[in-house]
Amino acid sequence: MIAHEPVKVAATCGRCGAPVDSRYFDESGFADVAPGARLVLARFELPRRFCGLLDFFAQFTDQYALNPARVETPELDWSLVVNGYPLAPYGSFDRILNPWGFGSFETAIRLDDNAVLEFIVRVIGPPPAVLPAVTRIGGRIMGRYWYNDACADVDSYRS
Repeated sequence: MIAHEPVKVAATCGRCGAPVDSRYFDESGFADVAPGARLVLARFELPRRFCGLLDFFAQFTDQYALNPARVETPELDWSLVVNGYPLAPYGSFDRILNPWGFGSFETAIRLDDNAVLEFIVRVIGPPPAVLPAVTRIGGRIMGRYWYNDACADVDSYRS
């Protein structure tokens, strides 16, 4: 008779592979543009011992809503930040990558235990004279998070 070691089977969805205890987050916000401002449009903090995935983000400007050709936003510096650090490859960009209200492109970026995710916009100057000024902006972040067994004893490693 052959003895086998017990194997822990991960409880995941057979269709998408996500842990069955996944929870969803969907945070958004709007702000008026002010010269020199640093605006946090959306923020989500994963609970301790939970990791996650940023699935989608979306952007809004009043000028893009009026004219979809106004995809460039040279007066705005958009960024996704995790724990205060730029999230590659979305650490800094000056255009609408995922317009609000349309099917956004999936990002699928892993978020570590207890991560703080923020969607930030800095107003870095007026637009070129040929472009109308953006006066209202919005941002949205969506994803999943779940309990991470590997972090169950994480407190013993933290000082």
